[in-house]
Amino acid sequence: MTRLRLPSLIALRAFEAVGRKGSVRGAGDELAVSHTVVSRHLQNLQRSLGVALVRAEGRGLALTEAGRQFHAEVTQAFDIIARATTAVRPAARPTLNIWCIPGLANRRLLARLPELTGPPRNWDINLQPTLSHPDLARGEADAEIVYAEAIDPGGAVVAEELVRPRVFPVASPAYLARFPAITTFAGLAKASLIHEESTAQWERWFELAGHREPVTLRGPRLWHAHLAIEAARFGQGVALANEVLVAEDMRSGALVEAMPSAIQMGAYQLVALRERWNEPAIVALRAWLKKVLAE
Repeated sequence: MTRLRLPSLIALRAFEAVGRKGSVRGAGDELAVSHTVVSRHLQNLQRSLGVALVRAEGRGLALTEAGRQFHAEVTQAFDIIARATTAVRPAARPTLNIWCIPGLANRRLLARLPELTGPPRNWDINLQPTLSHPDLARGEADAEIVYAEAIDPGGAVVAEELVRPRVFPVASPAYLARFPAITTFAGLAKASLIHEESTAQWERWFELAGHREPVTLRGPRLWHAHLAIEAARFGQGVALANEVLVAEDMRSGALVEAMPSAIQMGAYQLVALRERWNEPAIVALRAWLKKVLAE
């Protein structure tokens, strides 16, 4: 009996991620490929099946009725493969899978990882810098480190605040020397402000700082905090940063605080499943993070 030809497993994986994330960009971030690659896989899958699996909804995608049914079966199939892989794989050193926002992973945690991986633990660490959120219940990660104002403590997950840093504008000494008016709100609003994904962060900072005058925000959008900070170090404008991310640059003089402020806009938080919160690995991770972020 001839076996039915299966669709591309890569395309199925892209479809499964799109169904969970609700967007092509979110699926691309999780799979570490561009959103155009995910779109191509999705189109090829729908073409091979001869059925529409997704439809546009707002700024994202939603599954069609056929897509929901197919997604449920595909998800179950991938779960079976994951369990079979775990069962057949030889025992190895414990691996701690951590998803973390890129700026924190790059600028603060990376240099200190040996403290977590070395004796007496001897763990393998999988640190994935991403803005996407793992499905902790499905085992996509053991824990997640996010930057957020507050997280609902109910349900299957627990979140603990690690540190709530002060947020302030920073620039290189050379840039501030060229634009001395930046030390005032009016001068700062006219500067080249370096943004992350949108202008929302700067708008919120001006609001919390008490500046009520309308501002027209200019400057590049670089999507990630660590890129915005690097651009500020290169003298390309003024970035919003926090004490956790720029402590070393402030000590070295590579960056200078453009205006003093006492504004807080969120906290770094550790998120894990409630049922795993007191496991030795999660307890050790919490203690290590608090130590690193306090220094």
